[in-house]
Amino acid sequence: MTVDRTGRSHAARILFALAAALLALLSSCGGNSVPPPGTPIVTFDAVNTKFVSYVVAIDSITLTGSDGVYATPLVSPQTVDLAKLSDLAELVEAPAVPSGSYTSATVTLDYLYSNIWAQNNGFATQLAPVLPSGTTTAVVTITFDPKHPLVINYGQSTRMAVHFDLDAFNSISLADKTVNVNPFVTINQPPLDQAQMRARGVFVYTTNNSFVMNMRPFFDLTSALGAVYVAVSPQTYWNVDGVTYVGNQGLAALKGLPINTPIAAYGTLLSQEGITPTFNASTVIVGTSLESPGLTDHVRGIVGARTGNSLTILGADYFFSTDAATCVNSLFYTSAGLTYFLPKATVNIGTSTIVSRDGYGLPQSIDSISVGQEVDIGGLSTCASDGYVTLDATQTQVRLLNTRIWGDLTSVNPILMHLDILSLGTYDNSAFNFTGTATGGGGVPRSDYTVNTQGIDVVGTPANTLMAADGFVSNFGTAPPAFTATAITPGAATQQSLVIEWGDGGSAKPFQAIHPDGLIVDLTTFKGTVLGIYTGPTSIDLNTLVTSPIITSVGAVQAQVVLAVGNNTLTTGVSTYQSMSDFATALETVFNGTNKIFRLDAIGNYNSASNTFVATRISVSLEN
Repeated sequence: MTVDRTGRSHAARILFALAAALLALLSSCGGNSVPPPGTPIVTFDAVNTKFVSYVVAIDSITLTGSDGVYATPLVSPQTVDLAKLSDLAELVEAPAVPSGSYTSATVTLDYLYSNIWAQNNGFATQLAPVLPSGTTTAVVTITFDPKHPLVINYGQSTRMAVHFDLDAFNSISLADKTVNVNPFVTINQPPLDQAQMRARGVFVYTTNNSFVMNMRPFFDLTSALGAVYVAVSPQTYWNVDGVTYVGNQGLAALKGLPINTPIAAYGTLLSQEGITPTFNASTVIVGTSLESPGLTDHVRGIVGARTGNSLTILGADYFFSTDAATCVNSLFYTSAGLTYFLPKATVNIGTSTIVSRDGYGLPQSIDSISVGQEVDIGGLSTCASDGYVTLDATQTQVRLLNTRIWGDLTSVNPILMHLDILSLGTYDNSAFNFTGTATGGGGVPRSDYTVNTQGIDVVGTPANTLMAADGFVSNFGTAPPAFTATAITPGAATQQSLVIEWGDGGSAKPFQAIHPDGLIVDLTTFKGTVLGIYTGPTSIDLNTLVTSPIITSVGAVQAQVVLAVGNNTLTTGVSTYQSMSDFATALETVFNGTNKIFRLDAIGNYNSASNTFVATRISVSLEN
């Protein structure tokens, strides 16, 4: 639902929005027997181990019911960097659609202005997409598990999670600089959980301990894709036009702002009880601290080097809206308000640059910006002589974002963890120039990257253990320590991916065994080049295991399980299941000697002791 800000009561606003939604539904369904509405809470997330950017447009999503009722919850195309959705899901919209039981859906992906890049030894390589149809558009049908259709209840909100498995539907050829695309998308209806996500939109009005915004996801400048209540607490961190607050002070600052001020909340879904969902915010970013139409351009990436007050930003999503850089617009970019990718960009900062750290209320300075830090920077674009964008942020803002680093543990004590660093953000350590990061002007050694554990107990962890740390890079020129952690996780406890690409036309008999309790891949006939268990930047070659692992969803949280097989060229498209036994039965039918497998991708955790990969998601993508 979308709400407005008027003098009417809350109930009147809801009725007005419902009436408008019903008129739209009657028009789209071509009749006057449309069921009363419910609200799908549409979220996007992705799995990605290879790409630093995967910018495409999602043109539409359509739901179809067995009784002929259909709905189009996404009516406004969205340009999305799917690679970034592997880090944080996006709450896309909360529209009104006819209530009912939906048996299938279609998702349309548009590659006309795609911007796809993969990392190759610390450098980003642009890839040209090759689609089976030879066109720039792919339509994926998702057929829901007959035992678990997508149900939208009247007067209630329901989570509708759209999942893009980049590992399942993309085959990269760095030599040819191409990516062969067999789109693979699933949709499921997970229960309310504590999954972190971002909700972006425009401000409508405040209430007690909450505010309402109309959804405007990603970098969209014009849409209004339904409304959400955002609950805040005394601990909520606020950044309003570069000024930080905590708790009610932030809500008071928001109350005085104009309607349609850009706003983004980070947190979790709190309630699906009513027709308008409620989001629980731990962090709220408002106004010029976000992408601001006509005010500032933005780059969001990671600092690869710093020389004085000049930053080199790697892997940046780029958003421009000011039209200040005519040469940039005409040479590289088709339209303001879309998302583009920059393999690198230059940003100039100064003493008047406002610097803030998400979730942290104490003042920051430009010294807080150091190599390896994820950042979101607003400013004005110019066109550099080398063809790349230069952003002037000397009078604007820099937000320091949570950064994930990966490394092998070399030693640890109660205060410091020493890592042989492997990657920062999505880039290998070789991509970074650490000159100036250490005290005295030297560089942080990659083989002895020190992390302040802030009391997180990792003492006793064996040397050479792969570790993931979330947090913030230390001030420029002050290391060691080089990083301050807010969370530390052994690699084996993070989400892992098992990926196998058959290549050479696929295989009609990919499995050694298909059981109701698991699958075993036949590696003896495997002819491809991609077969590994990926943990962060590392992988285990399946050929190094004594036997092929058992792949199963038995032992996973069953409410989160999504098992899928198919491709975008089949009539049924991608068929989804929620039980391992039903999935096994479907696979036995699919692999009858005719269909061939393209890729298998499983998301979960590998137990080396039992040689079992326990997955919440298993995707079997077929050759066309």
